[in-house]
Amino acid sequence: MKFLSLRSIPTVPWSSAKPLDFKPRVSTLFFLCFGLLIFGIGEALLIAAGAGVSPWTVFAQGISNISGWSIGVSTFAVSVAVLLLWIPLSQTPGLGTILNAVIISAAIEFSLPYLPQPELYLFKFVETVIGILLVGLGSGLYLIANLGPGPRDGLMTGLQRVTDLPVAWVRTGIELIAVVCGWFLGGVVGLGTLLFALGIGPAVSLGLYLVSRFFHDND
Repeated sequence: MKFLSLRSIPTVPWSSAKPLDFKPRVSTLFFLCFGLLIFGIGEALLIAAGAGVSPWTVFAQGISNISGWSIGVSTFAVSVAVLLLWIPLSQTPGLGTILNAVIISAAIEFSLPYLPQPELYLFKFVETVIGILLVGLGSGLYLIANLGPGPRDGLMTGLQRVTDLPVAWVRTGIELIAVVCGWFLGGVVGLGTLLFALGIGPAVSLGLYLVSRFFHDND
């Protein structure tokens, strides 16, 4: 369980020296894109499982309930608010911040029609867990590339740096806050929502740990 104590984003030989690098090495760009692809497939599995939406979608539902905005507009507003939180945390965007939205969305769009949509809760549970693990592994790959995180991952890495708490703790705390706030505002919480909120922190930390160990051991 050593991975649960991870307190920073590791670096490996193909990590970028800085997030604002618009001419990255081919290997860095490859692992960034590959990680985001795995991330997107994991997200698609979570959607296909149908066991509950993500914590941030619950929060967006709550915002939609009190504001009258559509769920799409509410999701966008939440994303903008999270990005604004980057400012006091001194987070730097990069190519990965842009590709995050593009590649993950494309991966969900193209993989979702081919994924099973189980009826039994046991299979929903299994598919949800696999999805969480894939999101964690994909996060490990793309964050270690160090070409800029997505909005919520940037909030995680920024808060981790400021608090010096383990990555798993910080991410779990963020997701639980999103769930609780969304639920109080009228968002719908499902089994998959709780599994994601409690599992994504350890999954991301595990992904970071495995990727760093593999590439350091094979350097």
